[in-house]
Amino acid sequence: MQHFFVTTDQVKKPYIYIEGSDVNHMRNVLRMKQGEQVSVSDGDNHMFLCRVDSYEKDRAVLEILEEEASDTEPVSKIYLFQGLPKGDKMEWIIQKAVELGVYQVVPTAMKRCVVRLDEKKAEKRTARWNEIARGAAKQSGRGRVPAVSRVVGFQEALSMAEELDIVLIPYELAAGMEHTRQVMEEIKPGQSVGIFIGPEGGFEKEEVCRAAEAGAKEITLGRRILRTETAGLAVLSILMYHLEDAFLDV
Repeated sequence: MQHFFVTTDQVKKPYIYIEGSDVNHMRNVLRMKQGEQVSVSDGDNHMFLCRVDSYEKDRAVLEILEEEASDTEPVSKIYLFQGLPKGDKMEWIIQKAVELGVYQVVPTAMKRCVVRLDEKKAEKRTARWNEIARGAAKQSGRGRVPAVSRVVGFQEALSMAEELDIVLIPYELAAGMEHTRQVMEEIKPGQSVGIFIGPEGGFEKEEVCRAAEAGAKEITLGRRILRTETAGLAVLSILMYHLEDAFLDV
C-alpha cells in the first residue's frame, strides 16, 4: 500500500487533501484510481487508512476510513551527528538511518572532513537531503519525517548534544566491548540519544577529548575499523534492537 505524508492542516475530517508533487505522483505515475486505498501520516504520529475519493485541479481528495496512533516510531529520539563524508555517501547514510528509526540527522563539519561546503552549496544539499529523508520515511512507513538539519560545526553539534540524555562517540581507541555493552544496556526507553560519527579520516584526538569533556561516552564497535557510512548505522541498529526489545519487556 502506498504511503504519503501531509501536514496537520491538510487533514480536514472526513477528508485529507494531498497537495504538491504527490498529486502528480498519485495521478500520473502510480495512476491511482477512485476507490484505491492508501495510508497517510500527518507527521504527528497519527496514521490514516484512506481511499481515493477524487482529483481536483491541484490536489487529491482522500476519504478517511480509519484513524489510529502510529506504532512505527521508536520509543527514543536518536540524533545522528554525522561527519560530512565525500561524494553521495550522505544520501545513503540518511536513507538508511531514516529506515532504522533516527529522529534527526545533523550533518557536522569536522577537522578531517574533506568536503567543504559554502553557504549556497550547503543550502542546496540540505534541501536534497531532506527529500531523501522524506522518501525513506514513506518507504519504511514512518509516522513522521525525520529532519536533516543545516550543516553545523563540531562545537555547535556538541552544544546541541548537551540537551540529550546520552551521547555516544564510537572511537577506535576506546575501551573494550564489555564497557560498550554496559553503556548500551544502561540506556532506557524514552531517553534521547546522540551518536557522533567521524568522517572518512576519523576524529581528531582533540575532538574526542572535547566530546568526552562535554559528557559523551566513548564506545568501541569491535576490533575492525568501520567506514563512516557503516559506523552510524551499526550503532543505530544496536540501539533499536536494545530499546525496542526493552520496551516490549516492560
